[in-house]
Amino acid sequence: MITVRHLNKYYIGEDGKKVDVLRDVSCEISRGEIISIIGPSGSGKSTFLHILNMLDTPNSGEIIVNGKNIQDKGYDLNKMREKMGMVFQNFNLFEHLTVLQNVTLAPIKLRGLGEKQAEDEAMEMLRKVGMADRSGSMPSQLSGGQKQRVAIARCLAMKPDVILFDEPTSALDPTMIGEVQGVIRSLAMEKMTMLIVTHEMKFARDVSTRVFFMNEGVIYEDGTPEQIFQNPKRAATRAFVHRIRSLVFDIVSRDFDFYDMTTQIKQFCIRYSIPEKMNDITHIVEEMLILLSKYDSPVLIEVNHSEMDYTSSVSILHRGESVSPLERPDADELSVMIIRGMSSDIKTEQTDEGVRLTFRI
Repeated sequence: MITVRHLNKYYIGEDGKKVDVLRDVSCEISRGEIISIIGPSGSGKSTFLHILNMLDTPNSGEIIVNGKNIQDKGYDLNKMREKMGMVFQNFNLFEHLTVLQNVTLAPIKLRGLGEKQAEDEAMEMLRKVGMADRSGSMPSQLSGGQKQRVAIARCLAMKPDVILFDEPTSALDPTMIGEVQGVIRSLAMEKMTMLIVTHEMKFARDVSTRVFFMNEGVIYEDGTPEQIFQNPKRAATRAFVHRIRSLVFDIVSRDFDFYDMTTQIKQFCIRYSIPEKMNDITHIVEEMLILLSKYDSPVLIEVNHSEMDYTSSVSILHRGESVSPLERPDADELSVMIIRGMSSDIKTEQTDEGVRLTFRI
């Protein structure tokens, strides 16, 4: 379907030095594949998608789509883009048009559909993304997640053969990420060919048939989700997928904003696709704070999540203390019972700073 050969992209910086963005990138993309593109910031992921859609031009290399080089003189890029849709980070909806008008505009102007047929097909696409009841709304009346779903419907209305998603959830509030991922999952079940630049590792692991790990402008490793996430062959891939996501709270005063802490924990769980662990994590933290409330010692709380093995933990350092608050004779029995019930394992260790408890969830 798409063949990329020896693609290179570079810029000349203000100091006159060459800055490589893509270096000799080659790959084959077959119909029906769902490819997640992961990697550190600045590794060329978004540039790669933009060049596939010819929103940016390479310095050298070939892009062959259905047997034709899209850089050849006379090649109709507009026709190609009708079949290679793109969904951006920031929605790019027309603010002066309704949802329905945003979705019908391109089919009427580019596909030559009549207004009635365009509206019927647009409503079908809006139903697919759960936005049919907002067809008369203006973009300013929608949440970020709703705008992105409309952007996906607008792309689908062009009947594309492949969709390029450029970090489709990066501009969203964490509470809205799931609704957009749900739409992409449904497209994956329909075998829509997709390339998805994403920082959401669990999502990439679950939805993809193939994963590109990009690093320093090259496809550093290419394999199945199982290979990339469970048995990566190269050191940089292992380092990237083994990342630990952390949220840290240093509580030194009773005036600490505990309500904001709870909100941040919930957003953390949604952001890293562990909403099912949100209840246990927040309850362990809250019940531990109840146990510690009778002491004036400062507390350091860390919420950790491993994107490699999908394990999560809460670490609580009670500074200046040597006895676990769970073991004190005056500990609230109900709080202790709740904490133990929500933890699959509890590790206690004495450190130079105090006693640390780690709760595995």
